[in-house]
Amino acid sequence: MAAGAPRIFVSHLAGVPVFDPNGDQVGRVRDLVVMLRVGKRPPRVLGLVVELSTRRRIFLPMTRISGIESGQVISTGVMNVRRFEQRPTERLVFGELLDRRVTLVETGEEVTVLDMSVQQLPARRDWEIDRVFVRKGRKGSAFRRVKGETMTVDWSGVSGFSLEEHGQGAENLLATFEQLRPADLANVLHHLSPKRRAEVAAALDDDRLADVLEELPEDDQIEILGKLQEERAADVLEAMDPDDAADLLSELPEEDKERLLSLMQPGDAADMRRLMSYEEHTAGGLMTTEPIVLRPDATVADALARVRNPDLSPALAAQVYVCRPPDETPTGKYLGTAHFQRLLRDPPYTLVSSLLDDDLQPLSPDASLPVIAGFFATYDMVAAPVVDEAGSLLGAVTVDDVLDHMLPDDWRETEFHLEESPEGDKGAGHAS
Repeated sequence: MAAGAPRIFVSHLAGVPVFDPNGDQVGRVRDLVVMLRVGKRPPRVLGLVVELSTRRRIFLPMTRISGIESGQVISTGVMNVRRFEQRPTERLVFGELLDRRVTLVETGEEVTVLDMSVQQLPARRDWEIDRVFVRKGRKGSAFRRVKGETMTVDWSGVSGFSLEEHGQGAENLLATFEQLRPADLANVLHHLSPKRRAEVAAALDDDRLADVLEELPEDDQIEILGKLQEERAADVLEAMDPDDAADLLSELPEEDKERLLSLMQPGDAADMRRLMSYEEHTAGGLMTTEPIVLRPDATVADALARVRNPDLSPALAAQVYVCRPPDETPTGKYLGTAHFQRLLRDPPYTLVSSLLDDDLQPLSPDASLPVIAGFFATYDMVAAPVVDEAGSLLGAVTVDDVLDHMLPDDWRETEFHLEESPEGDKGAGHAS
């Protein structure tokens, strides 16, 4: 659903069909999964509980939903069909929040929750519960139900849902640090006790934990992954950037590595194996296998639509790689790179094949770290294509991965001082 779309009452989602991008029905919505937050902040909607035709209930993240409209939900593609298991920080809207007794903040009256509305935040893919539909009055006896006035209020207009400001559970800790960038949350986790770190990691959703793992030191990554259930560990590895996941897998014992690979989607496992076949400090070992790949007949409009994907890092979104089919890496013949700035200067109908920067030699998968760093410094690039001897695009190396491998092993432990006043007061910031 596009930004600025009208709110949707959750009662209208109960039982609606869920379709894949091809128009085939895969199941029906049975509940919404939300995460409560500290104070009066609206809950974040994490995803939907979808019942498949086999009666199995699975979790469909909101990030895997491309549209909610006309009584249907459209998913973006392949779903994880493992059985849904509710986590400690999660609440079910139908199962736990509706029919609940809460208090109107303005008057102190007790009311019953009849419905809630969800809305997508502008310019983001996050969804929140923003309003609550309530009924005043108490339920009557077994022979009589008292009906009262109904009204819709903002989430902040009622109390009785949100977490307490001061709590010791992982739920409260997650709510407190929800707005932190992954690198900063990783710093928090790094300084927790192992027991506390495991509790918080277990409560994070897969995508968030994947982002945080990518920013943690290797020892912490291995420790956290080892304390997850194997199926969930495989899900988290799939959610990580392929190069980071491959690096982490490479550090595990062979038996553990093979077991996790067997639990992953075949395509993701194949990417992992391919990346692990290269030496660690080479272009092949550093690259991601998921850059933006377009065919020669794609237009500038097509390219910009792909660049807008919020899941892409700024470095990967800075350019698109034009190749002959197949589009998945390893691709057909690599033709050249179209830079984001050039895409902005040409009409939407222009073919990307007419905008190619094909003068720069791509990196070979065996290129060493100094060669890669020199390439970035010489040509002022933030990402570079990696192409094999046959001319196929294998992936792309980004500048952040190069820096990560060139900095000292303990660079995450270092406080980088951004400025120093004449009096000697220092302002510290975190590397990200």
